[in-house]
Amino acid sequence: MNRNPSRARRRFSVLAMLTALLLLVSGGTIATADTTAGRTTSAKPTVVLVHGAWADAGGFAAVETSLDLAGYKVQEFANPLRSLESDSAYLAAYLQQRTEGPVILVGHSYGGAVITNAATADPDVKALVYIDAFVPDQGESLTDLLTRQGPVDPTQLFDFVGYPGAPEGDADLYLKDEVFPVVFANGLPSLVQSQLLASQRPLAAKALAEPSGEPAWKTLPSWYVKGSKDQIVPPALQQFMADRAGATVTTVSTGHLAMVARPDVVTATILRADRATR
Repeated sequence: MNRNPSRARRRFSVLAMLTALLLLVSGGTIATADTTAGRTTSAKPTVVLVHGAWADAGGFAAVETSLDLAGYKVQEFANPLRSLESDSAYLAAYLQQRTEGPVILVGHSYGGAVITNAATADPDVKALVYIDAFVPDQGESLTDLLTRQGPVDPTQLFDFVGYPGAPEGDADLYLKDEVFPVVFANGLPSLVQSQLLASQRPLAAKALAEPSGEPAWKTLPSWYVKGSKDQIVPPALQQFMADRAGATVTTVSTGHLAMVARPDVVTATILRADRATR
């Protein structure tokens, strides 16, 4: 039993003041011997998932669950799908203001172009993981990449829906009902195809034609999961972009939604990127 309560209170008061002072001078964080430049070297990175067009982050549900169980913090970026430049700026701001410590960026499809343009805005980003994704070089548009394989007729793929305030000639692109299960969600159960079709989010047409900026893959290590049955981003184009970026490639026998069909492979690739960059 403490025989001098007033002395104990004084000691507690002094300790409280010292703690407050440490918090003030360290910007609200007590530094430790294991911290370098504000980062704990042993900390697992935050994994930021960036979905592409005609989808949302729900496609990463199984991957997110696996990462959660493995002790990773996972964040879903709500990709606006308005334009490559503005979507990348949104992601850059999100990374700077909503993440702390090391980050692994994961981009699916169009989301790959977005992480390519946004990653260098935050020095904490340490790796890029592409899933059936576009990986443009500077000055390339998604249309440039797609037409490497031959001409593409957008009227055969999309329903064009005008939106308020759209720039002249722009419109929202929705995959046609008959195209979606064959091209976008091929290889998945029919019920899953129907659910994904009902929840598809459109991409503004101008996003396909915008030139990409300086690519983050020139300075950051990257990994790539390639769907060998992809009907949106042809496998040969995926391989070309991955090789050019110097990415480590894993091939799976899936369509465009590898993270839905093989979440185990996508999760393992993210973990591999973390281990390689610690």
